[in-house]
Amino acid sequence: MDTTPSAELFALLKRTEVFGHLKSHELDALLQEMAWFWLPGGAPLYLAGEASDALYLLRSGSLGLFGVPSIGGTAHMLGVIPAGATLGELGLICGDARSHSVRALRDSELLRLSRASFERLVARHPLAMLGAARVAVERLLHGARAGATSPPRTFAILPFDAGVDARGFTEELQRQLRAWGDCAVIDAHQGRDRDTAWFAAREAGSRFVLYVDDGDPSWRRLCRRQADALLLLVDAAHTAAAWPYPVREDVDTASAWRGTSGDYTHHRPRHLVLRHPRGKFIYGAAHAWRRELGDGELQHHHWRHDADVARVARLLSGHSTGLVLSGGGARGFAQIGVIQAMRESGITVDTVVGTSIGAIIGAGIAYEWDDAKLREACRRALVDGKPLADWTLPLVALTRGARTTMLLREAFGEIDIEDLPIRFACVSADLTQGATVVHREGLLWRWLRASSAVPGILPPLFHGGHVYVDGAVINNLPTDVLTEELHGRVIAVDIGADDTLRAGVDEAASPPLPVVWAERKRRDWRPGAFSILVRAGMVNSETGSTRRRELADLALRPDMHSIGMFDWQQFDRAIEIGYRCMREALRGPASSAQEKPQ
Repeated sequence: MDTTPSAELFALLKRTEVFGHLKSHELDALLQEMAWFWLPGGAPLYLAGEASDALYLLRSGSLGLFGVPSIGGTAHMLGVIPAGATLGELGLICGDARSHSVRALRDSELLRLSRASFERLVARHPLAMLGAARVAVERLLHGARAGATSPPRTFAILPFDAGVDARGFTEELQRQLRAWGDCAVIDAHQGRDRDTAWFAAREAGSRFVLYVDDGDPSWRRLCRRQADALLLLVDAAHTAAAWPYPVREDVDTASAWRGTSGDYTHHRPRHLVLRHPRGKFIYGAAHAWRRELGDGELQHHHWRHDADVARVARLLSGHSTGLVLSGGGARGFAQIGVIQAMRESGITVDTVVGTSIGAIIGAGIAYEWDDAKLREACRRALVDGKPLADWTLPLVALTRGARTTMLLREAFGEIDIEDLPIRFACVSADLTQGATVVHREGLLWRWLRASSAVPGILPPLFHGGHVYVDGAVINNLPTDVLTEELHGRVIAVDIGADDTLRAGVDEAASPPLPVVWAERKRRDWRPGAFSILVRAGMVNSETGSTRRRELADLALRPDMHSIGMFDWQQFDRAIEIGYRCMREALRGPASSAQEKPQ
């Protein structure tokens, strides 16, 4: 480095796992080889696929770790790399290409150790550098790389106008976040005219920092510059409108960096918080505001009371609970028992993702139906309503699908997915593109209908030129939908049809109808059309389900072999099986998965 190493830099290196064991003279040599540089907010440090040519130490600011973007999609942030962390050490040693992209969430200072500098240090201090390499490899073997990231720590609270109670929201959010560490609130009165060292000290002394916008443009810009994530507060009762000032700003230095966009807030999480009037929920508000703001990556939250702010706090801090529900026909009723046991144990669900019947039950959970309402609505729609009773000439499917559609609309009305108080997504299979689709917006009943359209039994949902069928065809346990989100724990319930489909006869052609009629009570002789179609539709997803179960902190597999896929009358028994399974899991060793270490 060009300047004399300071005590602060020595202390910073001493706190790292990789270099903390070095002696003073070795640290001095290391610092002499490291180059200081400034990375403007929004600029990439490196991109996935690039050669690993350096190790970095984040001195101040914060960096975002991003996955590889999907085709036609954007890269999701996997976590925040906090000040004091090292990154790139394994690539420096092994020479592998970068597996993720890293971008500055805000203006950051870093120290860089190039490969050439590292090799010079190895030549001069072989034992010390060997120790650093050993620590890096041990971190890889023990999966510690994932622990190098954390959820966002600093937040800018930006109200749409003075009519939104930003102060009240901030105070309640601060109270909720204190469950996981000290949380400081900084407003214009405290922070105006302070230097960067003052803000760095406040952030270093608190687990979370909330910067509150009071309407002053210069202070607002500083709030955005200091924040890892932005919280946009609006009144749900007001007509959606364009944001009164740019939420995103262009920075010339960032736009010049490798030809990337100058939008330095683009890669920071953005959360829309809709304040609903007391005792009233404004349906359609979330969809209208999201459309007006035109931000596909914008997450939204409903704010009606303190419990909603508590949920926001859990989601922001990485302490939330995600629930994943699979498909499996009548066996899905076990999931009603699982959620009942979870509620009795005080487990609050913050995000629900489901496929097929898991999507339908999950939507009821996200709608905040209590146990009685969930039982009643599912019994009415899926048992008493006989959704598969409208048989038809099988040109497209064995049933018309009209009855299923009617029952779903009756149960959920004409609300959007965005209107559900708890975050929700359902999965369907798009046969037009041959890919899984995750539905987070749009008419709820429509996408539940798509997610449950078992090929051959229910006709596909045709929408926008695409053909959608049951998500279980490709992904029957969509835990992977939550892997790019920062949840404290993920609980998965897998009731898929993994039991063997057997036949008691050897035949290459079905016998005449009189013979079939005479043998109608011998169900073990030949499986029915419904069972064959369901099994054929789900068999390809079962290998993936094995892998996806490993993504959950707690994966439940209730013993459903005694209940068939279409044993709708086993409603109460299936619920009891699910309830017992969850209670046993919470009493056993698996209950330790309730809290994932941060």
